[in-house]
Order: sequence, then structure tokens, then C-alpha cells
Amino acid sequence: MAENITFEKVSTQYYDVLKELGNIGAGNATTALAQMLSCKVDMKVPKVRLLNFNEVGEVMGGEEQIVVGIYLAIEGDISGSIMFILEQSAGKALVSKLMGMTPSEGEYTEIELSAMKEIGNIITGAYLNSLAQMTNLKIIPSVPSLSIDMLNAILSVPAIEFGIMGDQILLIQTRFTDEVDLNGYFILLPDLESYEKMLKGLGLSI
Repeated sequence: MAENITFEKVSTQYYDVLKELGNIGAGNATTALAQMLSCKVDMKVPKVRLLNFNEVGEVMGGEEQIVVGIYLAIEGDISGSIMFILEQSAGKALVSKLMGMTPSEGEYTEIELSAMKEIGNIITGAYLNSLAQMTNLKIIPSVPSLSIDMLNAILSVPAIEFGIMGDQILLIQTRFTDEVDLNGYFILLPDLESYEKMLKGLGLSI
């Protein structure tokens, strides 16, 4: 069972499966985004990478950049969390598209924050729904929490949880294209027992 499993074993032996989960989840998220915005949204093939946690900030463009982070806890048949991180300019572009208005300058207004949270909720919900359908597992997300801060501060939330799992993380980078390219990142953090359940749901065993 879970006590005999290590994250390194999961990640090396089943990386291709995890990568496919990332691809399908990101694709469903893109479809949901297009429906929400009532426009065509293309997605470039997601980059799914296995990284040491201390490399994540650099890969995402530097730990001191300001980003938007949407965080949800996961319950049900599996437990853990998912985070969707978006460059601040990309977040502003999505919000303005949704609201049909020119992006405001400076900090987000209350209305923009509410819209951004809803966008994050739709995108992460679509991702988790695809995961649930593929694994036949019940996955219940929490109400999303939203933060706008430096990337290293945003990453400190999963880092605290991640400390019990090891030193590697699965990062899914998704580029949405509309009038402009929008870079978004999914960080999926099930606990180790949940990884085992997910893989068994796909007909694999550790």
C-alpha cells in the first residue's frame, strides 16, 4: 500500500501516464475557458515536466514576478490540492475579456478579483473533472482561494504541503492563445496514497 510507495517511484515509472493526464486535463480546461469567454481559445501542447521543487520558480519566469494563484483543496476518493498560476498580465487579459471591458491599471478591483476567481474555478474544475472521469474516482474541490503576490509567496502554500512528499513536483505548463499568448501553470499535488488510487483507477498497479 501507500507506505511502500515513493513519489520518485511513481514519477519515474508512470511519468507518461501522468503526462497524459496533464494533457487531457489542460485540454478540457481550455474548452471550458473558450465556452466561458464565448470565443475561440487554442491551446498549444502542454509541457509536462517533473522538477525539483526548488526549480519551479525559475522555470515559471522568476520567483519575484507578480502572479495570480488560485488554490483548491481536493477531497473525496483522493486528497491533496491543485493550484493554477497565471501571469498577472494574462489574468488581467482574461478578466477584461470575460467582462467585456478594458483592463484596469494597477491592482485588481473587487469585481475583477471575483471574475478572476470564477475563471480559476472553471479552469481547475474542468481539469479535475477530466481526472475524475479517467480514473473513476470521486474528486471534490474546495471553494477556491485567490492570491496575487510574488511567485515565491504563492508557491510557499503548496511547498508546505509538499514537504511531506519529497523534492519533486509535476508541473503542467499550458499556453492558451487568443489575441495574445497566455501562460498558465497547473500544479497538481495529490498525496502519495492518492497517486496510487489514481494509477489503479487507470488499470495500473504499483
